[in-house]
Amino acid sequence: MKIVVIGGTGLIGSKTVERLRKRGHEVIAASPNSGVNTITGEGLAEALSGAEVVLDLANSPSFEDKTVLEFFETSGRNLLAAEKLAGVKHHIALSVVGTERLQESGYFRGKLAQEKLIKASGIPYTIVHSTQFMEFLGGISGTVGQTVHLSPAYVQPIASDDVADAMADVALSAPANATIEIAGPERARLSELVARYLKAMKDPRTTEADVEARYFGARLNDQSLVSDDNPRLGSITFEQWFAKSAQPT
Repeated sequence: MKIVVIGGTGLIGSKTVERLRKRGHEVIAASPNSGVNTITGEGLAEALSGAEVVLDLANSPSFEDKTVLEFFETSGRNLLAAEKLAGVKHHIALSVVGTERLQESGYFRGKLAQEKLIKASGIPYTIVHSTQFMEFLGGISGTVGQTVHLSPAYVQPIASDDVADAMADVALSAPANATIEIAGPERARLSELVARYLKAMKDPRTTEADVEARYFGARLNDQSLVSDDNPRLGSITFEQWFAKSAQPT
């Protein structure tokens, strides 16, 4: 089967491509660097020719409100139109648990717009809502001096290897025509989890729990970023991921 992975050279994309190729499928790792651009439409028709499944794992290069909305709307329209012409049988998109609950945030407004385009397209689809990736712990902002201000809300982060396993399985399954959820095996408070990460990385900064601290512009509560919808759980725990990945540079 021919499968096209948009954003196929990114963190999740590259791992998903590797898994699908190992299972014997023809996989195109599509990205602007490979001549496939969902914003301009360049290379889309050629890449999608003969494809049965498309996974959209691309992310906006900017998180500014207007730019991120334009990215997801333009990319979504161009990709879905090209898929219709190519006769694609299953469109899969990776989105975020809590997207509909976090509409204060321009980023999540962009993701919701993307999801609405998919549902209205007429193409059989599966939207995968994932909790935050463990690999993103080091990139969380909110630093004032040597203190990182973070919400104490619960998170349930998932390792990128578990996300890629799930995306590969979805690619080889029938369209759900619905949203499914994937999440990490454990919950923790965001402020406490980042404190553990900083300590593991020998980062001198400290963390401070702050209920007013924003996450991509949105205020969090204990339900914002965790799954309550019988998700597929990853197998890699915080400690296992820390031991393997959180190494000081």
